[in-house]
Amino acid sequence: MAGRYPLLTDEDIEGPIVRGLRNLGWDVEHAFETFGEKTLDLRLFEYAASTGRVFVTTDVGHLRTAREWIDAGKASGFRMVWWPQRKTQELRASVVLQAFERLATKEGAFAYPIEFLEIRD
Repeated sequence: MAGRYPLLTDEDIEGPIVRGLRNLGWDVEHAFETFGEKTLDLRLFEYAASTGRVFVTTDVGHLRTAREWIDAGKASGFRMVWWPQRKTQELRASVVLQAFERLATKEGAFAYPIEFLEIRD
């Protein structure tokens, strides 16, 4: 599934990344703007799946929960982009944005529901 697709970023994705994605033409909904603070993981997953949005997170807890949800067969239509949170703290937003642009051209993106964002620093 190559190309840009609608995204739902969790509240940990920083403003410069959200704004940068939007400036690059991505359709981005930020969980904080939509739901407020501390929304339950499963609510975010269900919303992303039901609206066709790819859930974007750096939270290892979200990754663990998503894997459990997928393994339990509850993830119909669910897709997620994940990279380590510590990486984000060490990088400029432009590096993350470049990784998203590469993902948009990647042949076979989302062959599995979780796509690990390739950060090249």
